[in-house]
Amino acid sequence: MAQLLDRAGKLSWVLFNSVFRFTFMFLNNCVAIPSYCLYLLLLQPLRIWDSSAFWHIEGVMFKWLLAMVSSWGWIAGYTVTEWGDDVRDISEEEAMVIVNHQSTGDVCTLMMCLQDKGTVVRKMMWLMDHVFKYTNFGLVSLIHGDFFIRQGKAHRDKQLVYLKEHLEKYYHSRDRKWIVLFPEGGFLRKRRETSQLFAKKNSLPHLTHVTLPRLGATHIILKTLTAQQENGSVGGDTGTRNKTVNKSKGLQWVIDVTIAYPKARPMDIQTWIFGYRPPTVTHVHYRMYPIKEVPVESEALTDWLYQRFVEKEELLAHFYDTGSFPPPEGQKEAASRQMILDPVWLCMVQSFAFASGYIWYNVLQYLYCCLF
Repeated sequence: MAQLLDRAGKLSWVLFNSVFRFTFMFLNNCVAIPSYCLYLLLLQPLRIWDSSAFWHIEGVMFKWLLAMVSSWGWIAGYTVTEWGDDVRDISEEEAMVIVNHQSTGDVCTLMMCLQDKGTVVRKMMWLMDHVFKYTNFGLVSLIHGDFFIRQGKAHRDKQLVYLKEHLEKYYHSRDRKWIVLFPEGGFLRKRRETSQLFAKKNSLPHLTHVTLPRLGATHIILKTLTAQQENGSVGGDTGTRNKTVNKSKGLQWVIDVTIAYPKARPMDIQTWIFGYRPPTVTHVHYRMYPIKEVPVESEALTDWLYQRFVEKEELLAHFYDTGSFPPPEGQKEAASRQMILDPVWLCMVQSFAFASGYIWYNVLQYLYCCLF
């Protein structure tokens, strides 16, 4: 009987906590996202007068919105431990970020762990599945200039053309620095079987913790955003465009990000919202590659990208066996660092969001009364 009462008490707490968190996040979205849109609507004259200032302000608010999402996990005890290279050293340089994809929680994890990487969050562009366009954050991403890609053979060729046009139109004009993509093209649980069959048929490595990446988007990004390199690789027509737009040096790095969840149990967005899982540490490993080491030609790039995911497989296998990532070559021990968010800053961002929601509600109510 005592055990039954104990379980009932725990279940009641989980239900109460979930309802409370969902209510808070619903209100959080109701005040923050409309405020973001209304501020940008108010600033449209500035966009015409000084577009760089406009996109700077937009980027700051975009970072605040991502900080709010991060705070949902942070409050529930979902934290990040980082391994490998320290990417803060290149936060002001242009980079392509390739990430393994296990669940919707991967995006939330990146939103959190990139918060302390200088201006990265406000100057980054995301490539994500078109389904995200229809979520609560879809409108924000659309305004920010992220790209929504449709999966499947029927859409593949057209989507790559649209991606190239999108990059040429928005990447440099909005002063983007990092571009984030998931080359696997879908969640691990959905693509693993198909990937393994393809690997067997083509004598490629058998992967369990990741799937074989797709080349299309990676190839387009490199060709479009990579400037002339020392090794003679040419990034499409970016040389001319960079002179006229932002005098950009083009991509300087490829950052290989590997996300690992304890016991290989990925966290999804529902977990971040309802907080029903006990406090969990997600582990993120970084490897940086200078762009001149990355081939641009299709066949060589395919081999290079496959090799990165074979390495991810090895990293994840080691992590699931030992609870840590392997040390870099030549070292005995791998160093990790706890990613820390400032709770005071998070409170200030949330306070600004709710204050803005209150102000805009009163402004719109006043305008409605005046007009009707």
